[in-house]
Amino acid sequence: MHPTSTKPLNFAVACSENRVIGRGGKLPWHIPEDLAHFHRVTAGQTVVLGRICYETWPRVREDGRVPVVITRNRTLARPGVHIAGTVDEAVAIAQTLPGEIIICGGQRIYEELLPRADRIYLTLVHAEVPGDTWFPEWRHLTWRESDRRESCDANFRYTFSTLDRVR
Repeated sequence: MHPTSTKPLNFAVACSENRVIGRGGKLPWHIPEDLAHFHRVTAGQTVVLGRICYETWPRVREDGRVPVVITRNRTLARPGVHIAGTVDEAVAIAQTLPGEIIICGGQRIYEELLPRADRIYLTLVHAEVPGDTWFPEWRHLTWRESDRRESCDANFRYTFSTLDRVR
């Protein structure tokens, strides 16, 4: 990689048709296949996430993930956990760490970084669900779908897509 080049910013997100990603600090659904997919996509990578996402993801440091947590709370610093005060500082730290950069939420971080996103690993849950946190509207941007797989469980139909930004 050229010293002045930067690693792409990849997003990993599951959202409903009405863009809900959370309710009360938790996922608004329990879809084991999506959780397994999310853990596969993020394994061995640098994950950038906000404090709430960090605190609600007990397995964040498993499978070789290196978390960069965006928070003003420096007491969350642990060996192998990087703390950043801003989204830009988090991205700068992530650029120096191994693996891909995967943005894992929450809402404000997705909103700030969506204009810079290169890829979205999207699980689209085909339902309208109530919630209090949303993924920003992404469909107005130009994407090329490089991978797609339909699936379902007893409660939901959902689509796993990989969307690559067309610039």
